[in-house]
Amino acid sequence: MIRAARVATFALLVATLVPPGATRAGATAPGNLPQTSAEPSFGAALTAQMKQLWRALESNSPALGSAVFFPRGAYVRMKTGAIASPSSDYDDRLVAFFDLDLAAYRERLDVGGPATFVRVLANAADAQWIPPGACENTIGYWHEPGVRLVYRHANSVRSVAVASLISWRGVWYVVHLGPNPRPVNVGTVDGFTNGPGVPGPPGGC
Repeated sequence: MIRAARVATFALLVATLVPPGATRAGATAPGNLPQTSAEPSFGAALTAQMKQLWRALESNSPALGSAVFFPRGAYVRMKTGAIASPSSDYDDRLVAFFDLDLAAYRERLDVGGPATFVRVLANAADAQWIPPGACENTIGYWHEPGVRLVYRHANSVRSVAVASLISWRGVWYVVHLGPNPRPVNVGTVDGFTNGPGVPGPPGGC
């Protein structure tokens, strides 16, 4: 039921969340369209995506988070021929960890009282094109590590990281919210710190 809700919510919200300049195709899910080499922007479009993620974190809502999570169709296309079962890997690993991480981030945000979103920090210089054949992928994409969500508790500024964003058709999507890999298969907050923190580090895929 949760997986069905995620798919339905994504279909309803994608039209309003695709940043300006990205390809639109009516009700067609972006994952069903071919990849492009367009590098996503780091301005208002990324902020809009991360604000949607923030809303998902505030409410611990996988359904809201699905709108900014890497599309299932795109992942299956990217991994076909590279791993044994892309569909199962998407559902049982990527989405399962994302759901666990949402709950862990929500618990972290609760520490110290109500949290207020402040801004997104990202280093555009860290963006890297991952070519086909690298990192067990058959299709290339842009990768951005360690984007930071800066928030405020009363007079204290704190931040957490979004471990990995990757692109599909010129749009950034979350593929790993918490760290990947991780020592234990539980929901894990990446890069919590007092203050805004520093985006990155570069690398990864």
